[in-house]
Amino acid sequence: EVQLVESGGGLVQAGGSLRLSCAASGITFDRYAIGWFRQAPGKEREGISCIRKRTSSTYYADSVKGRFTISIDNAKNTVYLQMNNLKPDDTAVYFCAADYLDGSGWARGGYDFDYWGQGTQVTVSS
Repeated sequence: EVQLVESGGGLVQAGGSLRLSCAASGITFDRYAIGWFRQAPGKEREGISCIRKRTSSTYYADSVKGRFTISIDNAKNTVYLQMNNLKPDDTAVYFCAADYLDGSGWARGGYDFDYWGQGTQVTVSS
């Protein structure tokens, strides 16, 4: 059984930092790309970052480039999203998801991704 479990969300002031974790079981990062997505109330789901270990590739949306960093800890089978200089517009529920081999749909909201976590709330106050 595949499980993705996000953690690390919370309430932070603008300019602060959070690190989200996506703990995976039942998959390996050699075969699955991992994406981070977010959805704010009344808005479409947005792809914000993706990592594909198989090709040593990382991708970021323009809205988070330079502020967020995605990484993998193979020993813990966990993907992290380090979020710095947070802004009120970053407030959303954040999800991680896994896509077999590819991950190229991350920028289109990840609707073709295979497995999803339950999400973690990030709230940035001004």
